[in-house]
Amino acid sequence: MTGFVSLVGAGPGDPELLPLKAAERLREADLVLYDALVNGEVLRLAARAHCFFVGKRAGGGGIRQETIHKIMIDAARLGKRVVRLKCGDPFVLGRGGEEALALEEAGVAYEIVPGVSSALAAPALARIPVTHRGLASGFAVLSGHGPESYERALSGIRPGTLTLVVLMGLATRADLAGVLLLQGWSPSTPTAILVAAGTPAASTWLGTLSGLAAAPVPAPGGAPGTIVIGDVVSLARPELGRETVPLPLEGGGTGRGLALP
Repeated sequence: MTGFVSLVGAGPGDPELLPLKAAERLREADLVLYDALVNGEVLRLAARAHCFFVGKRAGGGGIRQETIHKIMIDAARLGKRVVRLKCGDPFVLGRGGEEALALEEAGVAYEIVPGVSSALAAPALARIPVTHRGLASGFAVLSGHGPESYERALSGIRPGTLTLVVLMGLATRADLAGVLLLQGWSPSTPTAILVAAGTPAASTWLGTLSGLAAAPVPAPGGAPGTIVIGDVVSLARPELGRETVPLPLEGGGTGRGLALP
């Protein structure tokens, strides 16, 4: 008996942004392996499945990636329909490529169900276009784990020519700002921190690159954040049609905070 694995993107957090195909795969699943940032409401669709948490968070432990591979492969070989459920998109800084290769090497059938990456959704929900005529004709998505993740890529980008979207970079935002300033980016470059995009707790900080290092961020274990740097941030309208209140985060910094109910 041969099973099947679906590498599924759950989107940025709002269950209404879950792809229709992803919902169908969850309803059919026998086993769901889900990440830390997946909305619990999404898991309710997998009513007949065993749901198993395999998430990792910055600074914490978690199940080794090789163990996740083994669980998927073993379950598929037992004839199970497996969903590997990730926040955002499986192939955008989500190790989906590693998992696909592991499944191929094991001879296990699989598919990719793309999701809406927070690299696009978080700016869009704050009314920040990552491209805009006259401001930015392209954008780069970077991992913000540390300088080793982004320094080489940034060295090939002329300051101010692209919008930068940085995922998983809240803890290293001071290093990021320092690298960009050293590479010639203007201290006045519009900058945003978008926290918990696509959830009721969503909030936005708007400022400049010079204020990024001291900008407020969630306490440890808090919600995920996306950093957007570039002239397009000047178009942000996170308050559109919503009541604005102070940003409910710790810390200081140059800029303004807007909570999005």
